[in-house]
Amino acid sequence: MDDAGTTPSRSFGLAPREIRPGVRVCADAAEVARAAARLFVEWAWQFIAREKSFCVALSGGNTPREMYRLLGTPEFRAQVDWAKVHLFWSDERAVAPDHSESNYGMARHELLLRVPIPPGNVHRMEAERPNLGRAAQEYEDILRRHLRLDSNGLPRLHVILLGMGADGHTASLFPGSRQLRDTLRWVSTPVHPKFHSRRMTLTLPVLNAAHQVLFLVTGGDKAQALRDVLEGRSDPPLPAQLVKVPHGQRMFLVDQAAVALLSRAAASRPAKSRRPGEEKLGESR
Repeated sequence: MDDAGTTPSRSFGLAPREIRPGVRVCADAAEVARAAARLFVEWAWQFIAREKSFCVALSGGNTPREMYRLLGTPEFRAQVDWAKVHLFWSDERAVAPDHSESNYGMARHELLLRVPIPPGNVHRMEAERPNLGRAAQEYEDILRRHLRLDSNGLPRLHVILLGMGADGHTASLFPGSRQLRDTLRWVSTPVHPKFHSRRMTLTLPVLNAAHQVLFLVTGGDKAQALRDVLEGRSDPPLPAQLVKVPHGQRMFLVDQAAVALLSRAAASRPAKSRRPGEEKLGESR
């Protein structure tokens, strides 16, 4: 609502094309970022109206960077009641918050300094701490304090933003990692298999407990992994393939380059029609 108590305009541009349920294709990375910003605003309205807050886990990456930049512009900034938004992170590198590789630092520069969000609503992963295991345990406590738990006792974020690497990793969950089998911890501290650097990450049980998981995938280098994830071609499954969100909704916003290898039959299949009473795409379950 704006200061006059009226609902702001939702004119954000053309909607992406849905090629199958939960997979929306945009022309390029810039359009993916714009569509993601639009969904952020729509979901913020929905969850704040229903639950009086909007709890989102942010991710790093170039496409989220542009999305955060858009959310900080006048076009989008006024559409969100930032006092009721709580921000978390899906993963973080073991670097200081002002480091160029910090996911928090990127979000702070592009978004947090541009919107009126209370500092107490920003819950970053303190992955720069010497005792990373202790920091992960304390982040679990933060999740427990601020989020509702589902019937399985897991924290339920309203929205989790995720990217995907060319190897199919998501957050800091890497192919073959023991963290993929972790069903007890909510936050883990894996080691990057190539760079041997420590990370902090939400685990699969937390990702799968969300109301909404939104993957932002752009670039031709992701095309093979995206096809494997969407068509179940990888054995063992890739990390992104294991994010299924059984009691919520998983959505992919992708560009044309990223879907270049999807089978023609699957890509051309019309989206499943919505029966009366079913949710609209983009609505939470």
